[in-house]
Amino acid sequence: MSNINNNFFDKLVSKTKFYLVIIAILLIIICVIKPILIAPALIIYILIIIYTYWTNQKRMAEVSEHIKDLTLNVDKVSKRTLINSPFPLIIVETDGSIIWKSTKFISEFRDVEINPILDDIVKELKLEIENNPKLRNNQILQKIEIGNKNYKIVGEYVKTKSVDKKKEYMATLYFVDETEIINLKNDYKDSQICIGIAMIDNYEEIIQRISVEQQIQLFSQIEKKIYEWASEFKGLVVKAERDTFIWICEQKYLRILEENKFNILDSIKEIEISAKIQSTLSIAVSTEGDSYYEKYKLAKNAIDIALGRGGDQAVIRKNGKYSFFGGRTQELEKRTKVKARSVSNALEELILESNNVVIMGHTNCDIDALGSALGIYRVAKTLGKEAHIASGTIGIGLENFVEYAKRDPEYQEAIIDKEEAIEITNSGTLLIVVDTHKKSYSDIPELIDMAGKIVIIDHHRMSTDYIDNSVLTFQEVYASSAAELVTELIVYSDQNIKLTNIEAEGLYAGIMMDTKNFTFKTGVRTFEAAAYLRRCGVDIIKVKKWFQSDLNTYNTISQIVAKSEIVGESIAISIYDRVDKDANIICAKAADELLTISNITASFVIGNYGEKICISGRSLGDINVQVILEKLGGGGHITLAGAQVEGMNIYDVKKELIGKIKEYFSE
Repeated sequence: MSNINNNFFDKLVSKTKFYLVIIAILLIIICVIKPILIAPALIIYILIIIYTYWTNQKRMAEVSEHIKDLTLNVDKVSKRTLINSPFPLIIVETDGSIIWKSTKFISEFRDVEINPILDDIVKELKLEIENNPKLRNNQILQKIEIGNKNYKIVGEYVKTKSVDKKKEYMATLYFVDETEIINLKNDYKDSQICIGIAMIDNYEEIIQRISVEQQIQLFSQIEKKIYEWASEFKGLVVKAERDTFIWICEQKYLRILEENKFNILDSIKEIEISAKIQSTLSIAVSTEGDSYYEKYKLAKNAIDIALGRGGDQAVIRKNGKYSFFGGRTQELEKRTKVKARSVSNALEELILESNNVVIMGHTNCDIDALGSALGIYRVAKTLGKEAHIASGTIGIGLENFVEYAKRDPEYQEAIIDKEEAIEITNSGTLLIVVDTHKKSYSDIPELIDMAGKIVIIDHHRMSTDYIDNSVLTFQEVYASSAAELVTELIVYSDQNIKLTNIEAEGLYAGIMMDTKNFTFKTGVRTFEAAAYLRRCGVDIIKVKKWFQSDLNTYNTISQIVAKSEIVGESIAISIYDRVDKDANIICAKAADELLTISNITASFVIGNYGEKICISGRSLGDINVQVILEKLGGGGHITLAGAQVEGMNIYDVKKELIGKIKEYFSE
């Protein structure tokens, strides 16, 4: 406003000067023509100047008075607007001083202890200004919850002063109540439909072991519990197949299901069966997808994950992530030889269609991965295809085995490093991944995007980081090892596959290592596979010698065991704090050794890779180490699991692990 007024006066004065100059020129011309008029002309010009000055002063005074009245009125309106603002309003300085509060602000937060909240707001405000000095038009925007209401804070700030070289600012803040809008959004979100699938895990096994009358009684009880469960959250359940149910509900009830930990899982297991079989249920639900069909497809993917993790659990797909509930019981073996035979035939067709075959295991390759790779290598060679085993890393204890294998000229060329593998992998390559299904845990992740087709052969519980573009997946969590699965594929092949001694011994060693000398996670199929390999000429003594620990490793394991501590009466935890690239192998052996101590039902050993911290977990079956380590980003089985943690030191990981163990028991 003042700038406009100054411009107006400047223009007015400029025009007056211009007129006075013109008048002066005219009077001079007249005086030159008639010198007698010089005196009157001078008097007249002086009078004109005096009159001009007087009128200008008067006009300026009138304009000034008008501007003063206008400014006063604007100030009154502004002050009245601030005082009577419909929004709570406050003027504060970033040094903590409160300059002014509106009456609306005082009444709005009368029942709230607002001063501590204001202190936090001012601190955040100052940090935001100093960290982001280019805030658009000095505008402020924050969101905060005060009491049971949600507010959006909007306003502007100006720089006021510097105290001890510290910059301070003054800000006008409006508190806009968004509670109703947020409640409407939440109500809309809660009213959205989520689609789920429930599946009886061991349906086939149940009908094979109980009579028809018992089947009718059992499945009617299961259906009754599922329908009663659905009625609790006002859901709709439809039986899609003999062992599968589709259910829908509003999202607001999904939170209740999560809070109750999907107690339907325990209800189904409580049903008594005369044949001593425990029925279990797997549940999957998705809140994502633009249509009901997309939600159903995502739920189908989630149920595959639940089954791939052994069943008896619920999986929720929400906000791009998976949440898991249950999954604490031992997996029930339900593999069929029909599946092994069909997978074997499908694998052979894929090999024949490919230009070449590349076989890859997981990082820090162990004997289960390498032995499985050797078995698949022989299948590909029998079919007349070029095949290579890609190995970027070799774990401790495999040096003797690899050295022995490479005495054969065939394996000198068959086992290649990362660079060679990348060079020969293309769109015509069939990539076969053994002993892992995780992208992040694969030995050479680059090959996954380079290969034309991918096959997965694994025995671990499925994680969310799975390779999702495989054309064939043979993932059986009921198997002892990947070597056992590969052996079955060879047994049921239509080809006459002749394993060499090193291949048979590698497969046998893989089974032996993952079962801890046929102690853990062994079934009838495990011993059938081992018997087949024995007939192929396995030298058990030679296999055992390959994996004997040297004296230094044995002493290291003894030290780890010696400094272990007991948590929760029966869980042993120890630390291997020396930086070692083979820390995972040493920790695994130490965890196995801890289980040989009486009254120890589970063990965890934490090691230091350097860049990562690794955890090996072992259990006798009473405690699910897989569920515990999954909370730290790991996975595995109920009795055998592992995890890798980044961004934390080994002692922080130990503290976090103890917290997850306590959380496991509290759940």
